[in-house]
Amino acid sequence: MKFIEIVKMGLLVFCLTASSPEVLSQNKEKVPYTDDWFSLSSHNEAPDWFKDAKFGIYFHWGVYSVPAFSTEWYPYLMHFPGKKENVYHVEKYGDLSDFGYHDFVPMFQAENFDAEEWAKLFKQAGAKFAGPVAEHHDGFSMWDSEVNPWNAKDKGPNRDIVGELEKAIRDQEMKFITTFHHARQLQRYADKPDEKEFFDSHYPFIEGMPTTSTDPELKILYGNIPEEEWLEKFWYGKLKEVVDQYHPDIMWFDSWLHKIPESYRKKFSAYFLNQAEKRNQEVVIVRKQNDLPLEMSVDDLEKSRKNELDHKTWMTDETLSKGSWSYTTDLNIKSAEDIIHILVDIASKNGVMLLNISPKANGNIPQDQKNVLLEIGKWLQTNGEAIYGTRPWYTYGEGPTKEPEGHFENRDEFLKIKYSADDVRYTTRVGAIYATVLGQAEAGNTITLNSFSEEELAKDIKIKNVSFIGSDEKIEWDHNKDGLFIKAPEQQVNSPATTIKIHIQDIDGVELE
Repeated sequence: MKFIEIVKMGLLVFCLTASSPEVLSQNKEKVPYTDDWFSLSSHNEAPDWFKDAKFGIYFHWGVYSVPAFSTEWYPYLMHFPGKKENVYHVEKYGDLSDFGYHDFVPMFQAENFDAEEWAKLFKQAGAKFAGPVAEHHDGFSMWDSEVNPWNAKDKGPNRDIVGELEKAIRDQEMKFITTFHHARQLQRYADKPDEKEFFDSHYPFIEGMPTTSTDPELKILYGNIPEEEWLEKFWYGKLKEVVDQYHPDIMWFDSWLHKIPESYRKKFSAYFLNQAEKRNQEVVIVRKQNDLPLEMSVDDLEKSRKNELDHKTWMTDETLSKGSWSYTTDLNIKSAEDIIHILVDIASKNGVMLLNISPKANGNIPQDQKNVLLEIGKWLQTNGEAIYGTRPWYTYGEGPTKEPEGHFENRDEFLKIKYSADDVRYTTRVGAIYATVLGQAEAGNTITLNSFSEEELAKDIKIKNVSFIGSDEKIEWDHNKDGLFIKAPEQQVNSPATTIKIHIQDIDGVELE
């Protein structure tokens, strides 16, 4: 049985399973969703606009950007004697009993922040959706909150950061994403001053530190409150507030969501989806681990990605930096070429890339990060037809480079991956198949695409023409039982990834849902 036939059979079996969104949607009630997984699973978890978008931008930016040291986990690691973050903190700011994390809040001024400038940059970079880390593990809300006194409108910048960004991003005709990491903010352990014991809580309960203060406001910031109160008023209350005030198109959740009782996960999902239905808004919920059913949410892989084509649309959250997600004074960043190659690989496997950048505390986006974003945008401006609005072909690609198995635990192995001109990734749309070479196709060289061979294809494809995006030369090509043989233009196409457009009359590929 040929591979394409196996794929078709697999899709048929999938569509007949009772848990499939395709089946559930046949009996879907428009509104309301109820807080049970069967009802919630009738939600179309990956609408077409999301499948078409392929590329979005978000940013780790907040109070943790002020020390600009180590990582965005500084608020956690600063509390453990012997950790480099603690040593740095004591040397620069003094003992934690005198200067706690809350003392950084007035220093977070965001004085150079310009939402319109940021949104224009994201648009130039080629993003189709963008938005902030609305709240990280640290408990500081980046919006105008009535629920949380520790918010950007009332403290620090004294501005509604999320509100300004929502308007500016929508003005640039992009969708709006908000990400939430606050499931970890609650203090779940006490009297155990050991880093590992506190791993599921961002702030450790250690006597003499502000994290154990009896001050009512500090108790809220440091998550030192009863769990039931925290769940209803703060975990759920913050999400409801953002949904009501900013109507995000994507709500994205970091790890530790499994620490939230299932009843609250259902409660939030039903509220968000019902509010979206009232506005005729197609929305997306993104999870990072096995804490929401994939019939109603999109799976996210942190700093990693699939090494095979998947029938369900998925997401990778990748960062422009090689280390910290938030700005640090020694931050190293990836090249535009590396990010473009990652994006092409993700798109070929039915994925979407969410790229993180790291602004400074004052609201400036460092020039080296801007330069990379603009290079990505320049490539997409020319080659975007091979990315936006495409669907995977019957195979994601060919070539020697293979991504490892696994998820975040293999992030270091993913970081080492370097593609070459021997690696090719495929996408398709009506009338065309795109073969993107992950490097420069050498002038005059013959490129062999084995995926077009008679042995691999279930049925012959009628090719009308072959062209190189970025070149006006007439291309020599030959399609026979052994594959598709293409001679690259004599004039070098200088590009970090070279896109070949194969114009077709008939395609036997499968558009995966």
